[in-house]
Amino acid sequence: MNNKEIVKYFYEVIVSENLMEELSSYIAPNCVLKVGSEKFPLGLNGMREHLIEVKKTYPDYTMKIIRQYAEGDYVISEFIMQGTHEGEWAGMQPSHKRLSFTGVDIDKVVNGKIVEHGGAVNTFETLFKENLIKPA
Repeated sequence: MNNKEIVKYFYEVIVSENLMEELSSYIAPNCVLKVGSEKFPLGLNGMREHLIEVKKTYPDYTMKIIRQYAEGDYVISEFIMQGTHEGEWAGMQPSHKRLSFTGVDIDKVVNGKIVEHGGAVNTFETLFKENLIKPA
């Protein structure tokens, strides 16, 4: 698989189907989380913990890649994430609503594994539209 295919498979299959036992095939042990210009150690365990926490909030969530761009080792993926809000998150009680979020992930893939991950999910529009947050 090329880098775009690796990233697409990771999100649409490994993440969406909660295949935690296969994370080590896609996430490098030295994987970092990139936030702006800063990098934070994430590693395999950090990615696993992050995905477990998201599944606690949205147990049935899935990701669908709708567009990808690649240059060198970097893959930019636009996605739609859908899931039922069943767990508390950021002080919000479960709404039991099926929610849909858009977002962009930027992943660096070296030797078939993600070594750097960053991106953003557009939570505001969905949470506002569904009356889960109110304007100040």
